[in-house]
Amino acid sequence: MPNSQIQKIGSRQHPAPEEFQILKTSADSDFSDLLFLCSQVVQAPAAALVVVENERAWIKSTYGLPIEEFDTGTSLWEQVLEQNEVLIFNEQELNIPGFENENIIAVPVITATGEKLGIIGLFDPKSTRLAQNQKRSLKVLVNQILNDIAFRKQQNQYQRIQQDLEQRFKELERFASVVSHDIKSPLANIISLVELLKEENKEKFDEETQQYIEFLSQASHSLRNYVDGLLVFYRSERILEKEEEDVDLKTFFKNIVNLYTVSPNIQITYPEKGILKKVNKAALTQIFFNLISNALKYNHKEKRRVEIEFRSLENFYEFEVKDNGDGIPRESFGKIFDLFTTLDLNDRDGNPGSGIGLATVKKILTHLGGDITIESEPGEGSNFKFQIKRSC
Repeated sequence: MPNSQIQKIGSRQHPAPEEFQILKTSADSDFSDLLFLCSQVVQAPAAALVVVENERAWIKSTYGLPIEEFDTGTSLWEQVLEQNEVLIFNEQELNIPGFENENIIAVPVITATGEKLGIIGLFDPKSTRLAQNQKRSLKVLVNQILNDIAFRKQQNQYQRIQQDLEQRFKELERFASVVSHDIKSPLANIISLVELLKEENKEKFDEETQQYIEFLSQASHSLRNYVDGLLVFYRSERILEKEEEDVDLKTFFKNIVNLYTVSPNIQITYPEKGILKKVNKAALTQIFFNLISNALKYNHKEKRRVEIEFRSLENFYEFEVKDNGDGIPRESFGKIFDLFTTLDLNDRDGNPGSGIGLATVKKILTHLGGDITIESEPGEGSNFKFQIKRSC
C-alpha cells in the first residue's frame, strides 16, 4: 500500500490507529480465535485482521492465511473504511497469492467514536450474499475485537500512569531522604546543645527560663521523631521488595520483645508456637515495631502490658496486639491510619505524635494484601487486629 494513502485512511477525520498501539500491545493469538469465528459465519477458509499503524498496512492476525504483509489494493480497503460497510471484492484485484480468482468479504473495524483501525478480510467465502443474521454475527465479532483493542489501549494508559506515579514516588522518596538527612544533622546538634545547656545551667536559670528550655527540648525531640517516622514511611516501599521466607514465631517475637523489656515495668507476652510460610519478614517486623512502640508510648500506667495473639486462618495469618494503655476514642477510629493525622495527645514522655507510625502500618498491610482494625476504650487500652495474606 502507498504510504500516503495509508495515512489518508488513518487520519482523515480521526486519530490514526498508532494511538491504539495494536501491533505492540496485542499478540496475534489474541485475535485468531475471533477470526476463526468470523470465517465460520461465512464459511471462508481464511481470514485476516488488517491494521494500519506507523503508515503501513499489516496483517496483524490470521486464520488459514500465512501472509504477514501486503502492499497493494489501497483504494479498495479505503472504500471499506470510508463507506463503513461490508464490501465484496475479487482477490485478483488485491493480488494476494493463492486466492487470485476468489472473492473477499471486507468488514470495517471502526470504533464507536470513529477511529478507523482496519479491516477484517474473509477470503473465498462459500457465498458472497450475506443473510441478516450473518451480518449481525460479524458485527458482534467485530465489536468483540474492538473491545479487546480498547482494553489493550486502556491497559497501556494505566501502565504509563503507573510508571509515571512510580517515578514521582521515587523522586519524592529521594527528596524526603535528602531533606530529612539535611534536617537530622543540625537537629542532633540542637538536641545535644539543649541538653548540655540544661545540665550545666540548671542552678542558674530561673523557673521561666527552665520552662522555655524544656519547651525547646520537647520540640527538638518531636521534630526528630517526625523526621525519623517520615523516613520509615517512604522507605517502607523498599521493605516490601524483600524476599519472602519462613518465620518461626517464637524466635521472631523474642528478638523484637528483647528491645522493649529492659524496664521491669513492661510486660510483653507473645505466641511461642507457629511458623509462617513465605512471608515478608522485614515488613512484618516493621508492623510490630510500630504497634508495640505505640502501645508502650501511649500508656501512662505504671505497669505497661502488651499481649500478642496469633491465629492461622485458611487464607490469612491473623494477629492481635492488645495493650492496657490510654486508649483511643471511637470517633477517631476512622482517621488514626491517615498520614500526618494525630489525636493531639502526648506520649508518656510528653512528646506529641507524628501521625506517621500507624499510616506506615496501614500502607505495608495494604501491599501485603491484608487489613487492620481497632477496638479501644479510653483509659482501658486498645486492640489492633490485622491480617496478612497467606501465599501457601
